Amino acid sequence: MSKLGIIVASTRPGRVGLPIGQWIADQAREHAGFDSVELLDLGEIGLPLTDEPNHPRLGDYIHQHTKDWSATISKLDAFVFVMPEYNHGYNAALKNAIDYLFNEWAYKAVGLVSYGGIAAGTRAAQMIKQVIAAVRMTPVVEAVTIPFIPQYIEDGRFVPNDIVTVSTKAMFDELVRVDAALRPLREAS
Repeated sequence: MSKLGIIVASTRPGRVGLPIGQWIADQAREHAGFDSVELLDLGEIGLPLTDEPNHPRLGDYIHQHTKDWSATISKLDAFVFVMPEYNHGYNAALKNAIDYLFNEWAYKAVGLVSYGGIAAGTRAAQMIKQVIAAVRMTPVVEAVTIPFIPQYIEDGRFVPNDIVTVSTKAMFDELVRVDAALRPLREAS
């Protein structure tokens, strides 16, 4: 069993990513495949634009916020990125959070929960796959895509339909399988 980190990518005031992330975290806790679930809100973590002088593959961090981020990501086995689509792409805060580190991401599975308008964040999800492959993460095929996001927000809470709920379970099931397959690679590193 594994430790799951759910990263809420949006940092905008009034964002809907946080209620989605909270719902995803609740669903993950109900799922039988994870020892623990940690919600990581990039809006609260507040990483500055990458400010480390050394390449992250060296792990020679000088700033406390980077050391803390490294420790957080290192202790987790798999991830879910809850991400908006901005102008046909993923948002800068998520890219920045990934770029801070390198080895900490390696051989970890990631599920993508994307949201937006008619495209449901799918263009952002496709674009981020190049980035996560570069840090040796493995995206699972099963994903959660949420179109026309305002219809799912009621009184500040995310209220999914059956399609979202079923796709979330399928994503978690696959995360558990892929995490188990990647574990020997992490242990050998």
